[in-house]
Amino acid sequence: MMKRVIINGVGGQMGRALVQSLSEQKDEWEIAAGIDPFCTEKLPFPLYADTDELNTDADVVIDFSVPAATERILDFCIAHRMPIVICTTALSDELIRKISDASKQIPIFRSGNMSLGVNLMRKLIADAHKTLGEAFDIEIIETHHNRKKDAPSGTALMLAEAIKDVDDTDHPYVYGRSEKDRKRSAGEIGFHSIRGGTVVGEHEVRFLGTDEELSILHRATSKRVFATGAIKAASFLTEQPNGLYSMDDLVAKITE
Repeated sequence: MMKRVIINGVGGQMGRALVQSLSEQKDEWEIAAGIDPFCTEKLPFPLYADTDELNTDADVVIDFSVPAATERILDFCIAHRMPIVICTTALSDELIRKISDASKQIPIFRSGNMSLGVNLMRKLIADAHKTLGEAFDIEIIETHHNRKKDAPSGTALMLAEAIKDVDDTDHPYVYGRSEKDRKRSAGEIGFHSIRGGTVVGEHEVRFLGTDEELSILHRATSKRVFATGAIKAASFLTEQPNGLYSMDDLVAKITE
């Protein structure tokens, strides 16, 4: 059965990748509308500058925008009882709580990274930390294109949370080490952000112990991997009851 989707942030890099991927699945998906205040090009579907102008029915929303726009489309989805896949990063704690509360009224899928490979990486680093323990220091290095605004990336923070979730140890975050003038403290997780060129996304988690080191690396060479994951999440979400879902739920569904 054909599903209709609204894309929030359709004019951004990920929005464009999503349009391209959906256009290759015309037997399964129809783009009902796009939302973007800065997109001026002619598109083969209705385009709105803001959620307030939106008056379109759909089966699901996919959000690749900015936090302020995410909050507006979330309000729209609550009002219209419409499922939403939230792919936007750098969300405030307040907005994350609002999303959690909204999931009692509508199905919501949220992930800091829509790549299946990255979410397998989450599991691998959690297993590595459980095995290696506090004897190994942890540093996360992430590289992105020169237009990315947030640092560290939402994916880097998501990977760090996977480490914190498997033990009761305090893991303070340290962002870079210039001008700190102190040695590394036990348990901390270091973040290092590199911005340049057209790099889609690279994340490396390094476990540094005495006389040995383990590195787990994921490299995305195209934004299509994130679009593909978002479409899979949207398809999954349209079949779910109200609740908050993540890539863990999608991976479990795929592998069951």
